[in-house]
Amino acid sequence: MNTFLFVVAAYLIGSISFAVVVSRFSGLADPRTYGSKNPGATNVLRSGNKKAAIATLLGDCAKGWLAVWLTAKFGPQYSVGDTGLALVAVAVFLGHLWPVFFKFAGGKGVATALGVLLGLNPWLGVATLATWLIIAYAFRYSSLAALIASLFAPFYYVLLFGIDVLLLAVAVMSCLLLYRHSGNIGNLLAGKESRIGSKKK
Repeated sequence: MNTFLFVVAAYLIGSISFAVVVSRFSGLADPRTYGSKNPGATNVLRSGNKKAAIATLLGDCAKGWLAVWLTAKFGPQYSVGDTGLALVAVAVFLGHLWPVFFKFAGGKGVATALGVLLGLNPWLGVATLATWLIIAYAFRYSSLAALIASLFAPFYYVLLFGIDVLLLAVAVMSCLLLYRHSGNIGNLLAGKESRIGSKKK
């Protein structure tokens, strides 16, 4: 029962869409109505408001980290072990993808996945973030950077910790990230993908 409560709480935390919340407080258009129509930091950046985009990025990342950190810190005293932690990691990520507060229309989960990885282990998060930054800087495509970083995340986990139940959570998030970016993959292949910093149309 305790594990179930932690998982539900994680999903609800993940369901807070900072792209929508920050845009409303900043007087911006709903990010689900322009650009890629994805409620995430990259699309908010297309509004031209860098501060709102940064706030969105930090908020989405923080919620992933918070859910995992709270479970890692307080879970053991409620008999919530690594399996429960793995379920929480996936739950907060699913909350972002399909948020109950926003009619299950969420983002693609890159920032939240980063927060989860940082919560599991800072070095795991830093290695994955470094991969994203290198690809994003080199090619200027956020989606391409996310795809490659998501592929490398399970590999980094195995190098650092070997194979365990938490690796399964990382692998599930990576698969979901690939799935959520399926449209971007098509755009990249067709040369139609928007570059980082391009304005909304």
